[in-house]
Parts: sequence; structure tokens; C-alpha cells
Amino acid sequence: MPPQAVDWDGRLVRRLRLRDLHILAAVVTWGSMAQAAKHLSMSQPAVSEAIAKLEDTLHVRLLDRSPGGIAPTIYANALLKRGLVVFDELKQGVRDIEFLADPGTGELWVGCPEFMAAGLLPAIIDRFSRHFPEVVVHAVDAPVGMMEFRALRERKVDLMLARVPTDYLDHELDVELLFAETFFVVAGTQCQWARRRNVALKDLMHERWILHPTQILIRPLIEQAFRAHGLEVPRAKVSSVSMHVRNHLLATGRYLTILPGTTFQFNAKRWSLTTLPIDLGIAPVPTAIVTVKNRTLSPVVQVFIEYARMIAKSLPRRYIKAV
Repeated sequence: MPPQAVDWDGRLVRRLRLRDLHILAAVVTWGSMAQAAKHLSMSQPAVSEAIAKLEDTLHVRLLDRSPGGIAPTIYANALLKRGLVVFDELKQGVRDIEFLADPGTGELWVGCPEFMAAGLLPAIIDRFSRHFPEVVVHAVDAPVGMMEFRALRERKVDLMLARVPTDYLDHELDVELLFAETFFVVAGTQCQWARRRNVALKDLMHERWILHPTQILIRPLIEQAFRAHGLEVPRAKVSSVSMHVRNHLLATGRYLTILPGTTFQFNAKRWSLTTLPIDLGIAPVPTAIVTVKNRTLSPVVQVFIEYARMIAKSLPRRYIKAV
């Protein structure tokens, strides 16, 4: 079905309904009209009729049907990409009204990787909640991986806290640098190395290391640090991004790891951790607030970002550097 010119000011405005876009999104998500109807609590004929009306209004085929299920056409993908923004802006508008009506209430969604959820994010939430105790903060596990920021692009979170390369650019995202943090070799206070004043990285090659998986941003920097000391990266005894796993094992005194400064700071006292006197030579890595470019942020999100900036300014200079 070839696309035709559509009279936007005429019948498209009158006939294109948000409900129909929602139904189309559900069909694409579930890959079946029957499954979409089930999850929408609608009849299958009603779902089919809504899709047919959309196709008639837009003069294009939106779905390809095959024995394997239903797949969106290029026209459906284009429509849903823009539709996601429409639904997101409407949701943001409702949240704006709620917050303006009562500044003490509201909700926001914050995504961040495990290491920030174990320190920086709780510190921000704690400070923020003392002034806005009724606001609900949804902390979402959102690994950055290879800088895809999927949760943010899909509007599942309002903002993300993330470590980014110094030269990171993305035409869809706004990146506000908060600080750059240094990295340390960390051990439990019961570890034999914690009692030594002079320790070299080469002395630790045969210890039980907890290292980051290879797909994590910091892993290449760790590998470079070892090689800069003329060493190969030691074989990890544990490979994990989990701070729960890391803290429990470090506390035994039998393991070593490498942690960013803020993560160490917020966990050191509770888990009896200490840093070893080793200069890794890792260049400080920026930590940033990342949001979707040109997306209207609700007032409660803007206030939360202000508290994130305050926490960033209060961090000890031993662990971070200004950007």
C-alpha cells in the first residue's frame, strides 16, 4: 500500500486517536492481535478494527501478517517512534499538574548501574527525601553497557546517572558532567595487605581478585592500568558487577578489587573496607546526569537534579576531581 499525502488539518486530526496508537503499540509489543486484546482487556475484533482505521486514515499498511505472527512495517515503526514521544509528553504533563498542585508529592524514575545504586544514588535520594518526603522515587537498574542508554531512550526513566567517556557525544541525549572520579585498589580491613604501608601492584598478582566483566566501561581502563605497570591482567577469581557480592567477599579479607572513589566512600565504614596505597594511573572518569534532549522534564525531576548537583559538590576531593 503506497503512502499518500494526508490532510493533517482535516480528517487526520479528527480521526487519529491516541487510543488507536496505544492499541497499535500493544499489537507490536505482543506480536499478535489476540495477545494484545488479552492484555488490553478488549475483544480481538475491536483491536483489528482499530488497526484497520489507522491504516485507512494514514493510507499505509502498518502490520505485516505471516504464519509466524505480526511484525510492524516501516510505517508503523515511524509512527510508534513519534507516538512514544507523544505519550511521554502527555504523561509528563499530568505529572507537572500533580506536582504544581502539591509540590510535596509526585514520582520520578531514576536509572543507574549497580555501582551507583550502592552509594551515590542513595545519598541523593536521602537528601532529597528530607525536603520532599512524599515524592516516590523509582530506582531502576539500568546498566550503561556500551553507552546505549536504552532505558532512557525508551522513556522508562526520567534521567540516568552514568559514567561516560570524556569525549562522549550523542545527538539524542543531554549529558551534564557532575564530577570525575578516581579509582582505587580496595581490600577488607582484615586483609593482610591492608596493614602494609608499601605495596606494589605486582605484589598482588596472585591474590583473589574480583573484577568487572569485559563489557563494562571501566574494564578496559583496568586492563590498561595493569599493562602500564608492565603486568598482565590477573585472572579473576570472581567476575561480577554486583556490589552485594563484592562487599561480602571483601569483608572476609581474602579478596581485592578496584572501585571508583564514591562507591568506596559510601561503603567503606559499613563493610570495613580500605584502600591500598597504589597509584593505578587510571585517568578520572566523568560521572554525569543524562537526559533525553528536548524532552520536557517535570518540576520534581528538575528539583531532584538540583539535589544531585549538591551532593556532587559535597563529595571529598580525595575521591573526585572537578570537571
